[in-house]
Amino acid sequence: MSSTTLAVGTPRHAPLSTLLLLCLAATWLIWGSTYLAIKFALLSFPPFFQMGTRFLAAGAVLMLWMRWRGAPWPNRAQWRNALVVGTLMLGGGMGGTAVAETSVGSGLVVAFIAVVPLMIAALNLIWRVVPGRLELAGIVVGLGGVLMLTQGAGFQASPGGLAAIAIACITWSVGSVLSQRSLPLAPGATGFASEMLCGGAVLMALSWFAGEQPQWPAQPAAVAAWFYLVVAGSLIAFNAYMHLLAHASAGLASSYTFVNPVIAMLLGVAVLGEAVSGFEWAAAGVVLVGVVLMLRGAALKRAA
Repeated sequence: MSSTTLAVGTPRHAPLSTLLLLCLAATWLIWGSTYLAIKFALLSFPPFFQMGTRFLAAGAVLMLWMRWRGAPWPNRAQWRNALVVGTLMLGGGMGGTAVAETSVGSGLVVAFIAVVPLMIAALNLIWRVVPGRLELAGIVVGLGGVLMLTQGAGFQASPGGLAAIAIACITWSVGSVLSQRSLPLAPGATGFASEMLCGGAVLMALSWFAGEQPQWPAQPAAVAAWFYLVVAGSLIAFNAYMHLLAHASAGLASSYTFVNPVIAMLLGVAVLGEAVSGFEWAAAGVVLVGVVLMLRGAALKRAA
């Protein structure tokens, strides 16, 4: 998961550089595959423990790197903001995603998550950021697709998984909007590192409260998946996304939101043999149409 933020775009007809293409591939392929990696990591590492250790490790590496480069520590207000945003986006968002994957297929989980940009657009109404007609149509279509998705066999078989992923999407969306509107983090990668450290600490507290017990010795597949999540998911793909936000259009940077569900569902079926019905594929398609409409409407509004 990731928030959709506005960024300074490149000229409309400028060709994409090799670096931008690599960044796109990272956000599409790596983030699309992380939901499968979460499923494998669950073989030995419970949901909150898995996510907590993942973000503590990634946050520590990123913070040490930024400090080595001379970046200052976040101030007290920025640490407070990182705690609130990290609790919502990582504690609730990523923790809830991992909990959902204990009982729901990874492909269906990420199809549901595709609604996050629509939720963010709806929440921005509080700040009187009114969506255009096409954006509004996208929100309505996308939410309709999510309602269809919840009626499929996967979520009907696991009300707890449905509740977990719904909470995850809501908390991630609220945290994303607050970080943009009223709770700014420290500049650059230092802010993301502080968010990961705070969110990781919250997740470890949730793990302790839930009485989670990781399996020792851990299965090799679970260990490999955990390292993949730390290095590829939290460090490489996240920094690729931030580069896209700074050097490409917001619509292009946000394109992962409608590519990831397709990749995740295909991987879930091909690797884990997850069952996805024709109705659920259709519902996921409706969600993606809603996201495309919303992003297109936002792009037209900015161009006007």
